[in-house]
Amino acid sequence: MPLIGAHVSIAGGLVNAPGNAAAEGCECFQLFTRSPRGGAALPITPDDAARFRDACATLGLATWVVHAPYYINLASESAAMRASGVRIIREELERASAIGAMCVMVHLGSAKAVGEEQGIAYVIQGLTKALTGYTGSARFCIEIAAGAGAVMGGTFEEIATIIAGVEQHLSAGAGGRSKRKSSPSRSRGEGEREGVGAIGVCFDTQHAFAAGYDLRTAEGVDTVLQQFDRTIGLDRLLMSHIQDSKVECGAQRDRHEHIGEGHIGINGLAAFVQHPAIRNLPLILETEPDKRATDIALLKGFR
Repeated sequence: MPLIGAHVSIAGGLVNAPGNAAAEGCECFQLFTRSPRGGAALPITPDDAARFRDACATLGLATWVVHAPYYINLASESAAMRASGVRIIREELERASAIGAMCVMVHLGSAKAVGEEQGIAYVIQGLTKALTGYTGSARFCIEIAAGAGAVMGGTFEEIATIIAGVEQHLSAGAGGRSKRKSSPSRSRGEGEREGVGAIGVCFDTQHAFAAGYDLRTAEGVDTVLQQFDRTIGLDRLLMSHIQDSKVECGAQRDRHEHIGEGHIGINGLAAFVQHPAIRNLPLILETEPDKRATDIALLKGFR
């Protein structure tokens, strides 16, 4: 069965996140390990990590994920901004590994100033740098974008291109010399050790819907997930953000809505939760706290 959870606060310290998740009836949860808006990150000491893991074990929580800060832009025209993004991604992977998180998901950034082709090249370059030599336990995960403007990762094809590029570079750097092009879901090779396994994807229902992937019916959900499998590979699908959408299909805006109150609707989200491709994934709500108890209850009901 999928696990149902939500993004929870770390106010007062990381160790408070598991309790916040349990209080909301979460079976899994998502957190930031630092402010998502900027500023230096507090170190995670061995004692912090041990207390965090102990709290999760005490509360019966076995799965949690880390969301990287929003300000990362690997496609920026600024070399300093790109370098900062590389550093922060690597730091978040290390911090996530310290607390036993399953993965770190990242918004790749916008190529508005440089164009799509150069933006993709910058993203591949940045992710290769961030993952080279990384040996932690947390997986790296690209989050699907809503497709607004020149934001990277708004189509399955673009994500597949980025994954293939990064893993080809990692494979070559780890001793592989093959330059042949291959499906990203198969391009594991010698580079799998660096970056700790294949790059994963976080499927966000609202972002995908806003990007033009219609999830309003069971048939639509199945069609979209089949397309995902053909283009990226379902073996890459590590988790999903699940929420309804304030905007219509293809509107290309990131606007979350409570379950059943938006343009995707009850039928589509129920079909998503029940789809065979989703049944073993953590599903994370990012809706506002005011009605989140209802959201969690609905998702558990769909399951």
